[in-house]
Order: sequence, then structure tokens, then C-alpha cells
Amino acid sequence: MQESSVPATASTQTVSPAKSVSGLVALPGDKSISHRYGMISAIAQGKSIISNYSTGADCQSTLACMAQLGTKIERDAEGRVVVEGGELHQAAHDLDAGNSGSTIRMLSGILAAQPFTSRIAGDESLARRPMARVIKPLQAMGASIEAREGTYPPLTIHGRKLKGIDYTLPVASAQVKSCLLLAGLFAEGDTIVREPVRTRDHTEIALQEFGADLELEKRVITLRAGARLTGRQLVVPGDLSSACFFLVAALLMKEADLVIQGVGLNPSRSALLDFLVGNGAVIHVHDLQQIGGELIGNLRVRTSKWKGGVIEGALTAALIDEIPALAVLGAASQNGLIVRDASELRVKETDRIATLETNFKKMGIRIETTQDGFQVAGQQTFHAAEVDSVGDHRIAMAFAVAALAADGPCTILNSDAAGVSFPEFFDTLHQIAK
Repeated sequence: MQESSVPATASTQTVSPAKSVSGLVALPGDKSISHRYGMISAIAQGKSIISNYSTGADCQSTLACMAQLGTKIERDAEGRVVVEGGELHQAAHDLDAGNSGSTIRMLSGILAAQPFTSRIAGDESLARRPMARVIKPLQAMGASIEAREGTYPPLTIHGRKLKGIDYTLPVASAQVKSCLLLAGLFAEGDTIVREPVRTRDHTEIALQEFGADLELEKRVITLRAGARLTGRQLVVPGDLSSACFFLVAALLMKEADLVIQGVGLNPSRSALLDFLVGNGAVIHVHDLQQIGGELIGNLRVRTSKWKGGVIEGALTAALIDEIPALAVLGAASQNGLIVRDASELRVKETDRIATLETNFKKMGIRIETTQDGFQVAGQQTFHAAEVDSVGDHRIAMAFAVAALAADGPCTILNSDAAGVSFPEFFDTLHQIAK
């Protein structure tokens, strides 16, 4: 890739067109797993040592909240996160979840059962994200939670004793499931969560690894009361959602041979690879192993002609975080991309459907949107433009990848948003694009 013609700042990056993508990519630790290890290790008895904990700002927000609650958290000489778990204590000030919906939603389950009151808030983006989906089932467990307009942060959580419930999720959500299971660790009686469609199971795996008694049957998770969690030594796999941007970058190029190392390949997230390979991508898995209950392997992606496809129903829930990157790939594919049943995208860090539409139009890409999805025609050409992440990390990275296939340099405004999940993203992108 050519050097940027416009100097990069903390909030602006210029990405020039590339002819090929090749080399090795090392990813930050999986964001979803890092959040869970950070929280569970804080309430487990004894020391946990976590290798490859995510460098993203969201996951640092989780560690900062746990530290505010009295947990001793340090980095050792090898950069590992060392957590001395045990009882939590009332924070002296409001807990700050930053931009992290995962932090505020999942931590609410733990806070609801503590013998003290907590107030948790975040940035302007988080303040607009609805929390009723966790508040209502937690209240059914006996929790006392106050929210702005009944649903928006900040949340004031008056901890009290909880009781286990049998709850069917109205909408598939790994965050809500995780919130209830974490609350269930402190509840009297078993906690049962029923999923309409399968979502990522990182919480179940982590809880079992720390010593909880769970029964898993299809889409029903039963957490037995009285769990005694103990500290563990853990390795966080590379983030598959972050890998998606580089997979798409390779699939956009006429010349590509890229190896992405140490990627988490949990079967509950295999939908991404299945969808890409099933529609023409040439991706191979090497050196597969299991660590801490999670599958890890290397991915090699090479030049391919991607057909496009349809994302709907259960597949939408499985790919919800990857849809911005897949939308970019869809515009360059043979047949385009259709996305349905994705109203969840409207309440992410931004309204991602609207943000995709705005930035695509700036790049000359045709897109038709609906309330719960969109359709992007294939075989389109990306034109040089100035696009804006609007503070959304996945939008920043998706359009940086789109810029590689553009007909001239593109400027990404608010590019520093990528740091929420992948601070090293732009450096890595410049290294592999030529």
C-alpha cells in the first residue's frame, strides 16, 4: 500500500488502494472471552492469570470496573493479566463502562446480587443503548434496578438476594444470557436460560472452566445453584470478529495469501467461516488445538471469487458483529448480499444500518435499506471518499478495508474508534496491504 498522502491523526486515517494482501497477522485477544474472563476471575476465589487479554478499550473498561469494585488486578512481566479474585466491595465512585455494552449488560448481573448499591454509566454512545432486555429478567430474579426512562444508562443497582428463574430469551442475545447466568451464580435455586436460536457459548465454557455446574441441552442452559468458582490460568484466543476484517480484505484483492494466527474457532461462532467458505472463499484451518475449552487455530485465506449470499434468521444472530465487514464484501461479490432480521444493528454503537448506508453512498455504492436489514448489489466499484465511523469501531474497520479496493485514497474520520476492540488495526492493515 502506498504511503498516505494525508497525515494520519488520532482521529483520521487515510487508506490507499492496494493490489494484494499477504503476510502474517496476529490478533488481539477475543473481546467476548476477555470480558468474561475479566469478570469471572474477579468473583472466583484465588488467583487467575490471563494471557493475551484483549488490548481493546472495551475490555479495559471491564478490568477498570472490577478494580473499582475492590479486585486486585496487575500485569506481570510477560504482560499477562493477574487477577486476585474474591468478594467485591462497593465502589467509591460511579462505575464507568466506557463504550462497552458487554461490560454494562453482563456486569449488571453480578452487581444485582451484591450486598451494596452500584451506579454504572458510560459514554454518550452507551447512554443511548437500551438496557431493558437485562433489567426485566433481573427484576424477575428479585433485582432492584433504576434506569433513565426505564431503560437507558446510567443504571443504579441496589444489590439484594436473588432467586433463580426459568427464562426464555425473547430475542437471541449472548449478552443477556451471560448476564442472567452471572446473576445465577449468586441466586437461590437453579437458573435456566432458554435460547430461541443458539448464540456464542463463551460464558458457558468459561463458567465450567472456573468450576460451575452447568447442564447444556440443545438451546437450554441450566446453572446449578451454589457454584464455587476457583481461579485458573487461561489463554484468550485471537478475536475471530477482528479476523473477519482481514478475511474480507483478502477476499477483495486480486492477489491474496494471508495467514491469521491463533484465532478462536469456537463452534458457536463457526457461522462466519461456514458462510464465507460456503459461498466461494478459499480458507483453510491449520494447527487446531483446544485450550481452556476453546478451539484455537490458524486461518489461511487466498485469492477467491466470493459469490455473495443471504443472511437471515439464526444466521443473522450468529453474524451480527461481522455484518458491517460482510456488507463491504457483498458490494464487491458476484451476486451481492441481502441481510434480514437484523434490527439489532439499529441499537449498536451506532445505527449500523444507517451508518453503512451513509458511507456506502459516499463511496458510490448502491444499497437499499429496510428497518431490519439491507440489500447491496454485487460487482460494484468503491470510489475514493471521506467516510465517517461516527465513533463505531466496526464501521471504522469495515470502511478502511473497503478503501483498499477503492479507485483512490480514502479518508476515515474518527478512525480512533477502532481502538475499542483493536488498537493495532491500522498498523496491521498497512503491513499486509501492498
